[in-house]
Amino acid sequence: MSGNIKSIVEDLVRPFLDDNGFELVDIEYVKEGSNWFLRVYVDKDGGIDIDDCGRISEYLSAKLDEKDPIPTAYFLEVSSPGAERPLKKPRDFERAVGKHVYLTTYEPVDGQKEFEGVLTAYDGETATVRAGKKEHVLPVAKIAGARLAIVM
Repeated sequence: MSGNIKSIVEDLVRPFLDDNGFELVDIEYVKEGSNWFLRVYVDKDGGIDIDDCGRISEYLSAKLDEKDPIPTAYFLEVSSPGAERPLKKPRDFERAVGKHVYLTTYEPVDGQKEFEGVLTAYDGETATVRAGKKEHVLPVAKIAGARLAIVM
């Protein structure tokens, strides 16, 4: 059911986002404790601010009230994906080339399942991460999770 709700929410919010120059980064519909949360992560060139989040939230809330696709009570949250933005779509990986990333894989590659370093290349089939002097070429099909990483 969660996947269906995410698809419905995407269909409802995408026209507004596209018309206003926003990018849909991710949608989560999760239960935490006894509460359900619908989280919509958006971004735009130059970043989003609280006013942007408020406008998107108002629009989406009205659409959700009109269509009523979610049978349970939930909290709607609209926010930026943050500094450690997830990399989910090919475009996310393409824009992350040259940046510090953290990736995990479903099974070991080069004897490990966690990789942190600079994403030096992405071609849709593989992502190359340079950690120190070693480069790891990871098949995209084996990547379980990926995000930008803050270097401390």
